[in-house]
Amino acid sequence: MTDQTDLHAAEPAELIACPICDALYRVEEPAHGERAVCARCGHVLIAPRRRAGMSIIMLALATVILTCGAVFFPFLRISTAGFGNSATILDTALAFTDGPLLVLSLAVLALIVLVPVARAALTIYVLSPLVFDRPAWPGAIQAFRMSEALQPWSMAEIFAIGCAVALVKVADLATLEFGPAFWMFAVLTVVIVLQDRWLDRWLVWNTLDREVARAARTARA
Repeated sequence: MTDQTDLHAAEPAELIACPICDALYRVEEPAHGERAVCARCGHVLIAPRRRAGMSIIMLALATVILTCGAVFFPFLRISTAGFGNSATILDTALAFTDGPLLVLSLAVLALIVLVPVARAALTIYVLSPLVFDRPAWPGAIQAFRMSEALQPWSMAEIFAIGCAVALVKVADLATLEFGPAFWMFAVLTVVIVLQDRWLDRWLVWNTLDREVARAARTARA
């Protein structure tokens, strides 16, 4: 648990605020395998894990592969009364291209495909040099800030859960066959949850700040 004493004498860089309840603490970085938890609400503030960076990069790559594959592979096949039809997510989005439905279709496609891929790509860009003990690439701070800003808009897992609930209601009306894209989204849901759970944001920001300070000292020298 982080220390909450002598906050007024601490430098801003020595403080950490809980993103849930705004409680303020003096930073005490825990050892690997330990966690710093907010005493007020129980939110995990810092949770360093050994080799977590490489695991997160692998999960981000999996996110890109699964999302891109899910766009083009069949998502679902519906059969009833001897007739059947299958569609991909891209086919579904392109089917609604008239009037207000076009805006809705593009918004859904962006939220379940483009935003998750963009977040994964930004995560890879930020973490790759840090994992291999290289200087952070240009714009890494802005890239990570953008990745965090996009997090609430990444809804691939919400889409997968919503589809599962809707398909339960449709199952009594027709015969359903899940395509490869459906299972890709099911796996993608787990991958995204693990990626967000393993990502220690405080540690990433702290590492990026150290890289910026080191680059500034090198430039002055």
